[in-house]
Amino acid sequence: MYQKDDSGLPFMKMHGLGNDFVVLDARVRSIGVTPLFAQALANRHTGVGFDQLALITNTKTGVHLAFFNADGSVSSACGNATRCIADYIMAQTGASDVTLSTDRGVLAACRAANGQTSVNMGAPQLDWAEVPLAREMDTLELPIEGGPTATGMGNPHCTFFVDDAMQIDVAKLGAEFEHHELFPQRTNVQFASITGPDQIRMRVWERGVGITLASGSSSCAVAVAAARRGLTGRKAQIDLDGGRLEIDWRDDGVWMTGPTQHVFSGTLTPSYLANLA
Repeated sequence: MYQKDDSGLPFMKMHGLGNDFVVLDARVRSIGVTPLFAQALANRHTGVGFDQLALITNTKTGVHLAFFNADGSVSSACGNATRCIADYIMAQTGASDVTLSTDRGVLAACRAANGQTSVNMGAPQLDWAEVPLAREMDTLELPIEGGPTATGMGNPHCTFFVDDAMQIDVAKLGAEFEHHELFPQRTNVQFASITGPDQIRMRVWERGVGITLASGSSSCAVAVAAARRGLTGRKAQIDLDGGRLEIDWRDDGVWMTGPTQHVFSGTLTPSYLANLA
């Protein structure tokens, strides 16, 4: 899993609007993440706690990011973690932009106004097979009660437009729809209300995690779904439990802009790691 020595394993804790991450930098030291390791580290009582774990590695073409959910499952995309790590790498290098590879694809990130960070999450996946769904259908309105919209952002999303997102039992419905038979890889679930011109209030249930204060890829999916349904333009503000993200669906992809925070750096002790072996 990791190179054993007496120094422990360094990590960073970061968050974007309360969507929190443990980040492991494997560019110098080899680190292999297993599902059991991710689950143990995600425990907020006996580990560190996170919504997602991000692993930074070097490739021949640059820096690669891999993501793991709190239940140990793999995710191809994590927008807020990508923004956090982009900010970290730009601070290291002094650059104002950076390109990162993920299983979602190659993502461009850059500095934005007011100390914020933007990332291009790529073109949305709108075909049923790309999301993916279990069978062919129109992704704009699924044959599910409530008529949600399906969107792929490197991971699957199911967006319900409701009168008041604050009145929805996200814990109950999120868990139910995460495992709906139309989504063979499970799905992230969003409940969104249009609160003004190009403004959306959204709450989210993340697959493999549960309720989170924010979600970058979910925000992108909601903005795309709202624009497709004619509820907003292609640029919208997404207000989440943890704060606001700006989403701009451009010709070159879906850009997401918001704040990031590197909370602290720490070290997993050798004794803790030994108990996971």
